[in-house]
Amino acid sequence: MSRKAKAPAHENHERWLVSYSDFITLMFAFFVVMFASSQADKSRAKQVSESVTKALQEGRVTAAVAAVLGGTVDDKGVGNAMKKGPGGARAELPQVTKGEKVVVDLLPSLQYLSTELKQEIASGKLQVRLEARGLIVSLTEAAFFGVGDDAINAATYSSIGKIAEAIKRLPNAVRLEGNTDSIPIHNSRFRSNWELSAARAIAMLELLVDRFGVPEYQLAVVGYADTNPIESNDTAESRARNRRVDIVILTKAGIQSEPPASKAPPAKPSPAHAK
Repeated sequence: MSRKAKAPAHENHERWLVSYSDFITLMFAFFVVMFASSQADKSRAKQVSESVTKALQEGRVTAAVAAVLGGTVDDKGVGNAMKKGPGGARAELPQVTKGEKVVVDLLPSLQYLSTELKQEIASGKLQVRLEARGLIVSLTEAAFFGVGDDAINAATYSSIGKIAEAIKRLPNAVRLEGNTDSIPIHNSRFRSNWELSAARAIAMLELLVDRFGVPEYQLAVVGYADTNPIESNDTAESRARNRRVDIVILTKAGIQSEPPASKAPPAKPSPAHAK
């Protein structure tokens, strides 16, 4: 007696739809991320900057955030932008070769400065924040300068040295911005707030170059007088916060307002040709 032949199994011709749907889902997610990135504005960037700075100061950067920002992460959520040492984790500055000028990620430098300048930040002597135009270290007049003077307080040299160390590890251009409050100054040395703000920026440049070895071709100075306040000038406290020197490590966005920089340091004249 002959056996009845089995009916051939039905072949599923629609299996390709599974892979296709996965591909479409991934493409949709990609374009959503790209669209969201293109909608970033200054206010959103400022919010992100403040959140990241606070998290860094309190040591609450999670493994997930570290993974997104880049680098390997260990079981404690510490990435390769961190190194272990006495007193816990410490930020490590990026090692960048000096070649063609590029703008590198400033997050490790933000982390380094937030850690190294923790006491100064807590006492209100300075502020560190990351904005679209760059990494900004705001030095208050009360801590770093005398009233109506451009001489830098020698007691603050150690703090400035930490900032200089971060600058020297980066190829980014740096802008030193002098700012005053709205009360006009007129003394034997300075005839206006413009002169005072510019003189303080120049004094900071000379200290960074002469004492801490920051390349002078990496720096630029700007005097804003009272035209760039961070608060109103209605109270003594707000005026005190407006009197500052901002050290700005520029990003690509911030560098757009700067003139093209030379790729090599300018040649210095020999003593025989110096006037």
